[in-house]
Amino acid sequence: MTGRRLVMRWHLRQMMAARGIFQTSELVPLLADRGVNLTRQYVHRLVTTAPQRINTDLLAALCDILDCQPNDLLEPAVEHDELTATGTGGADCEGLEIGALRPIRATVRQPHH
Repeated sequence: MTGRRLVMRWHLRQMMAARGIFQTSELVPLLADRGVNLTRQYVHRLVTTAPQRINTDLLAALCDILDCQPNDLLEPAVEHDELTATGTGGADCEGLEIGALRPIRATVRQPHH
């Protein structure tokens, strides 16, 4: 089974690194200087996870800080989803980003004496 969907790839972390900005906390005062006041936690999430929506004032401030254009930060891309039958009832995890993976709860049992 194959599915096709359009996604936006988020290149904020790469653009920051290209400009020598390696700490997410460095963006907080730079954004505030441009009238965009965000918490340190929100900025960290913004850098590490692609946003579902983005405010145009925030996008303009990021472009100014990083001396780039919006298309340097956002890239439309087509993803093809393929489900592989493994006989275990789950889908193959290949191609998933690390943020999509979740740990499996372990059960600790005492050995019988």
